[in-house]
Amino acid sequence: MSQTIYQAIGGRDAVEAVVDDFYERVLDDDQLTPYFEDADMGDLRSHQVQFISAVAGGPVEYSGDDMREAHEHLGIEEADFDLVGRYLQAALEDNGVPEEHVETIMAEVAALKAPVLGR
Repeated sequence: MSQTIYQAIGGRDAVEAVVDDFYERVLDDDQLTPYFEDADMGDLRSHQVQFISAVAGGPVEYSGDDMREAHEHLGIEEADFDLVGRYLQAALEDNGVPEEHVETIMAEVAALKAPVLGR
């Protein structure tokens, strides 16, 4: 039986390290911080761990809100969505996730662009 991406990258500990790194980058960017001013960061981190774990074949299902509904009140600009994506990709790469797995995860993120932007 072949390993899932989740198993190959180190499971929950690895995903949590990526998510911590990711939010550190995002929250250090003055362009993005307004989107997170009223956010419960504990909930966001938990949902992000769930999301990455689910798309990586981990033993969890994403149980967060519908992407369109969860983001519609934020008025996210396309450039900001793309910037967040670059930070996630960098966090994955800097935490040792192999390129083919980064590509798979980022393809799932790219598929969410339209709903997150309310299209």
